[in-house]
Amino acid sequence: MVNNTRAQAVQVTVANLLPTSSLSANTSVNSRHTIEITGPGITTLAPGVFNRLVPGDQARADVLIKGSSTGENATIIIKNSAGEVVGQSSGWPATALVERYTADATSLGAHETPTWWNKAKFGIFIHWGVYSYPAWAPPSEYAEWYDYYLHNPPNSGSPTWVHHLETYGPNVLYDDFIANFTASKFNASEWLDVFDRAGARYFVQVTKHHDGFALFDTGNTTHRSSVNFGPKRNLLKELFDTAAAEKPHIHRGTYYSLPEWFNPDYAKYGFSQWPGGLARNAFNTTPEFEPYTGHVNISDYLEDLQLPQMLTLATEYNTEIMWCDIGGPNKTLEFAAEFYNNALSKGYQVTLNNRCGAVPDFTTPEYATFNSIQTGSWESSEGMDPFSYGLNSATNASEYKNGTTIIQTLVDIVSKNGNFLLDIGPNAEGEIIAPMTENLLAAGSWLDFAGECVYDTEFWFQTSQDPNPPSGLAPARFTTTPDTFCIVAFDEPTNGQLVIHKRLPLLPGDDIVLLTPNGNQTPLAWSTDSSGNLIVNVSSAELSQVQFAWPFRATYRLSN
Repeated sequence: MVNNTRAQAVQVTVANLLPTSSLSANTSVNSRHTIEITGPGITTLAPGVFNRLVPGDQARADVLIKGSSTGENATIIIKNSAGEVVGQSSGWPATALVERYTADATSLGAHETPTWWNKAKFGIFIHWGVYSYPAWAPPSEYAEWYDYYLHNPPNSGSPTWVHHLETYGPNVLYDDFIANFTASKFNASEWLDVFDRAGARYFVQVTKHHDGFALFDTGNTTHRSSVNFGPKRNLLKELFDTAAAEKPHIHRGTYYSLPEWFNPDYAKYGFSQWPGGLARNAFNTTPEFEPYTGHVNISDYLEDLQLPQMLTLATEYNTEIMWCDIGGPNKTLEFAAEFYNNALSKGYQVTLNNRCGAVPDFTTPEYATFNSIQTGSWESSEGMDPFSYGLNSATNASEYKNGTTIIQTLVDIVSKNGNFLLDIGPNAEGEIIAPMTENLLAAGSWLDFAGECVYDTEFWFQTSQDPNPPSGLAPARFTTTPDTFCIVAFDEPTNGQLVIHKRLPLLPGDDIVLLTPNGNQTPLAWSTDSSGNLIVNVSSAELSQVQFAWPFRATYRLSN
């Protein structure tokens, strides 16, 4: 919205086609320039801005427009700081602003990740449910998959089956753990305070995992939820309501598993590791088939359970992120249209991941990242646990991601145009265990003083990292804004110098500082050698103030 007018964001890329080796003040743009878009029925509400454009580089800027024109008739105009037109390009295709989405791929394909998501960079994933009570898995398996591995295979070939037999005996069923999922110590305010202090700009709560147990009021689609069993509380509502009241700047998202392992109504749609149908008793005791606690007779899983539950999350809880999982048979086209239209009518922006089965806004590599910059929107998710999203009591706390790994993973992902969704697994009582809290807060302490090199930044077009770092040191990563260029070193610079073997978009007069917890931002002496490599002089006393990663920020000194 711009002055109460709904706007469409159009990203424009501007390039300096001169060779990189010609970098100088005379071959670079070094002043405020604006980008406008005009055409029949098109008005620029807020121009895009770029201040620095060196040879061989690109600048990207969002231009906010209004208008209903469709066709190849838009003109891009670039103006200098005096308001003079210095360049323009015509004949660009214009697409009308969507006023209402329809349930088809063409309409929904026009949707993209919202501006707030692109700027947020860091979110917290929360895997919490019945599986949080047994809270166990062997190395390299997910603890939240306890129910599946208990039954696959239902013999000594499954470490989970063996653990269950030795710990609980053959007569305890998975659904017996529902009573142990008490949430007796769950305090939404405490959770949100940790997320905020950790520097997270959004969170994604698991509302229903593959075991089908939901943390929200599912109405008459099923009674298999925390409202009817276990805590007998609407845990999602408590978290969302508290976030809206106490931490409105933290965006709220929901994870939702499309299939359910052992829901009898999913059998007609079952596939691979999500077969549907009641689970056969893992220990061949009675009953032969395990109950599906809270199951309600319905006619069709997709029409009567999956779609209504997803719409509930969209329209009653007003989730800003629908983070589906697994895919498979779905009603995503119908859902997405209603999801987007509901948000439009209420004046906020939402987004949908690639696991919902159709028309995604962003992709979601799991326990993985990319080796290079991705121009499309993406988000990497990982547990603080090296192998599991849900709490795993078999994992030693020393194996969790610490402040260093959290920050360096985050910066690496952001430098490649991604977001980082870091998962925690609270226990069955609703506590975020101390080691996880401590590591989150450690990362947050770095973001408190260095967050400007993460939030609201863009990837640098030329590369995400130093292509030839000093021997024995990890490559530094790069991020940019219209006014700054950040260099984040993953190893402490040695011999009193930060050395970057790459010609960066810096010009004489730019200030470079090391961001530190004490807020001191004394400009550092810097120079470039004959190859254009950057050398920054920095004392050991300054470097010793920082841990996890060393953030150097260059601020452009513009010519006017």
